[in-house]
Amino acid sequence: MGTFSIWHWLVVLLIVVLVFGTKKLKNIGSDLGAAVKGFKDGMRDGSSNTEASTPAQQVTADKAQGGGTTIDVEAKTKS
Repeated sequence: MGTFSIWHWLVVLLIVVLVFGTKKLKNIGSDLGAAVKGFKDGMRDGSSNTEASTPAQQVTADKAQGGGTTIDVEAKTKS
């Protein structure tokens, strides 16, 4: 079994397009691109924030900026 030729890849591409459709493939590609861009921006922002302050200062700064994405809850057992 050697490597696949261009014809094999064209047949695979045709089958994928027939199964998923071009619109869904376009949406998947744009979603993946946005996720990679968001990850890169997060890594860039995270490295600059980490160098400037300690984790305790970051938590305080996040609360002051309204970063209320964390919800405090108490776990209770059923009796």
